[in-house]
Amino acid sequence: MEPQTENLKTAWQLSLGSYYISEEYGFLLPNPLRELPDHYRPWMEIAKKLPHLIESHQLRAHVNKMPLLSCQFLKSYRQQRLAHLVLSSITMGYVWQEGETQPKEVLPRNLAIPFVEVSRNLGLPPILVHSDLVLANWTKRNSEGPLEISNLDTIILFPGGESLRGFILVTVLVEKAAVPGIKALAQAMHAVLQPSQDALLKALQQLKLCIQDMTRTLGRMHGIMPPCF
Repeated sequence: MEPQTENLKTAWQLSLGSYYISEEYGFLLPNPLRELPDHYRPWMEIAKKLPHLIESHQLRAHVNKMPLLSCQFLKSYRQQRLAHLVLSSITMGYVWQEGETQPKEVLPRNLAIPFVEVSRNLGLPPILVHSDLVLANWTKRNSEGPLEISNLDTIILFPGGESLRGFILVTVLVEKAAVPGIKALAQAMHAVLQPSQDALLKALQQLKLCIQDMTRTLGRMHGIMPPCF
């Protein structure tokens, strides 16, 4: 590999890493954690029962009894991402437990304070966002198996059952299918800087193939979710 090409590749890898973009997984969080340190067990116990607690109208009562926990024991980036997923999921359920007619307008301190702190640390808004629902909410059933829907599961499940689970996991696969396109975009930018018309054309052709693959993957949604979802 020529020195200039090697330097461009290194710069691209460093650029991706600074934005927590993985060369292998793209925008997906690589191998998300499934458990927080034991200090945060009260959060995890509620999050793991989220659909039942919402559907039985018990979530708010359980949240109101939670202790106010410090975020000081969230040492790693992946721990903070799981904490944001857990707290945003609980918040979503707390606000909308009774549906659109009776949303909660104020969160209890024991939920609001750690949620805002984790959000600030990550630079994320204190709401449930795509980076929670999809990018950090997947795990392999068999860690040695392929990244395929039959070997995937969500970490936190929401009301909506298998339809919503399928929606999340197909979206995970779409994100994985986008990885060659992320690389192609970086290659296209480098081709413009060189400049190299051939390299630019090759990168754009790769991007086209990636978009087609993403579209095919997204089409799997039809076989997983009912039309009325």
